[in-house]
Amino acid sequence: MPFNTIFAWMMKKRMHQIDLFRKYPFDVQQEIFDRHIVAGKKTVYGTVNNFHSVRSYKDFKAIVPLQEYEDAKPWIDRIMAGEQNLLWPTDTKWFAKTSGTTSSRSKLIPVTKDSLEGCHYKGGKDLLAMYYDNHPKCKLYKGKHLIIGGSAEINQLSADSYFGDLSAIIVKNLPWWIEVRRTPAKEIALMSEWTEKIEKMAHSTIKQDVCIIAGVPSWTMVLANRVLEITGKSNLKEVWPNLELFMHGGVSFEPYREHFKKLIPDPSMNYVETYNASEGFFGIQDQVNSDEMLLMLDYGIFYEFIPMSDFKGTESTEIMSISNVELGVNYAMVISTNAGLWRYILGDTVKFTSLDPFRFKITGRTKSYINAFGEEVIEENATAAIAEASRRTNAVVREFTAGPVYMEGDKQGAHEWCIEFVKSPDEMDRFKLILDEKLRGVNSDYDAKRYNNFVLLEPKINIVEKGTFDQWLESIGKLGGQNKVPRLSNNRVILEQILQLTKPMQEH
Repeated sequence: MPFNTIFAWMMKKRMHQIDLFRKYPFDVQQEIFDRHIVAGKKTVYGTVNNFHSVRSYKDFKAIVPLQEYEDAKPWIDRIMAGEQNLLWPTDTKWFAKTSGTTSSRSKLIPVTKDSLEGCHYKGGKDLLAMYYDNHPKCKLYKGKHLIIGGSAEINQLSADSYFGDLSAIIVKNLPWWIEVRRTPAKEIALMSEWTEKIEKMAHSTIKQDVCIIAGVPSWTMVLANRVLEITGKSNLKEVWPNLELFMHGGVSFEPYREHFKKLIPDPSMNYVETYNASEGFFGIQDQVNSDEMLLMLDYGIFYEFIPMSDFKGTESTEIMSISNVELGVNYAMVISTNAGLWRYILGDTVKFTSLDPFRFKITGRTKSYINAFGEEVIEENATAAIAEASRRTNAVVREFTAGPVYMEGDKQGAHEWCIEFVKSPDEMDRFKLILDEKLRGVNSDYDAKRYNNFVLLEPKINIVEKGTFDQWLESIGKLGGQNKVPRLSNNRVILEQILQLTKPMQEH
């Protein structure tokens, strides 16, 4: 039986299980909660935090503390030093290096065999299962899967313990039936020097029959442009005629969507968004032509949510399970996972768009916002404004970030943006006008502060040279992989660092 037929059969079988958690979400989450408490009782962390007294979710909330990374770090450090059975009752030998969007310092997140197989791998298989379900005639297993991942450094604490980008940990442990379809070769995929890596990836894949690309949109753009330079082709379909799917995540796709339509001018090309992080795989776009993702409920992750209106970090008191969330409310996500993260505040914010089944959108980060003047601008607002301004002025944005301009004396405040364009707008003043108008349209607090320039003046935009954001990422040791540029900051630290690297080409 051909591989593609077997593959399709496997995917169809999994869809039945996905339909079960769509129909019975509370039962599935309760089952995971019960299993986690049993597992937690076998750990040192469970003993210290009195898991033996937990009989219900109400007990769990009352007894087990909320955590951020700094709270979990001493435990993780001990595991990296060789201790086991601290956070999860099986050996932990892998550590995923996070992209750290709101910190210049990366975090190391434990990855267990349970989380690797029952969460991260499962997410990758489910993505293809849902794609097959929506496109039953596709034959993805016949072509190559181009994965634009990160690098892996060997953790010398032991011979079989290492850390690196999650994508690299996955590549190092892929089952053979996936590995035979992956490209480029492992020695290229795991390179750490990104300029050389992009060059080698481009040269090694241009003659492959690539049908799937998976990666962060910004780095995929860099690779795609280099492939076109080398081949002299005008678009990627001329290089890879059977290309049909781009699986993307890490950042909002909206600012990049129009450019990808030009890179791949094929109406039958498909785009699927995923929400996977070092801490877990959380969501997959399960509907065609949708910007919502299905919350994946059977990956060994127990979910809790904190309304951002009541968010106070680990001191938050308004915390709920999935059974009490509401539509349209901005929540901070809290997870307890099969890698031993307990009541861990992930740092991401989401908003539910459907409760049957549970679908959501990522709205930003708990620390990625501008609220210097009561305007409460979140990442979702910023990416919508950039996307709208780009679309209406034929611009292509590679990277951007924004922060406040503080009031001085009798001067009003403002927002200042640094934007790196792949293609500049037809009219820069119009780009700024549309960006401002869109922000006012999607955020009533911002609109109120902008009314008659009462509190906020029009935004200030700095167009920075190409490569500026890569230079900034390199300066903090985060160039390449799944590292992301923080979109919004409530201070000027990142803005000032970027402006020190380069003089703005233009100011508006």
